[in-house]
Amino acid sequence: QVQLVESGGGLVQPGGSLRLSCVASGNIFSIASMGWYRQAPGKERELVADITWPASTKLADSVKGRFTISGNSAKDTVYLQMNSLRPEDTAVYYCYRRQESNWYWGQGTQVTVSS
Repeated sequence: QVQLVESGGGLVQPGGSLRLSCVASGNIFSIASMGWYRQAPGKERELVADITWPASTKLADSVKGRFTISGNSAKDTVYLQMNSLRPEDTAVYYCYRRQESNWYWGQGTQVTVSS
């Protein structure tokens, strides 16, 4: 079993920044991907960012140029640096880890962008 703990959400003004973190523990395998989906009220779930070790990253078109995803060498921690935040970025962000055929999910963290 794998457990994910994510943190870093909160309330920020438009144009501000937040950094989300997600740490995996338990039955960790070397071949894995991690990232975030987000869910906003009235909208479909959206894949925001993904990293597949050792070097492949993907970002949604809506966040390219503003967000950056990175991971550590141990392949158990991922960071989402969010800059130039907009009100439309407001959502619950869910960290995931995918290894073999299994998906594991964090508890979710609320990001609210508002004046």
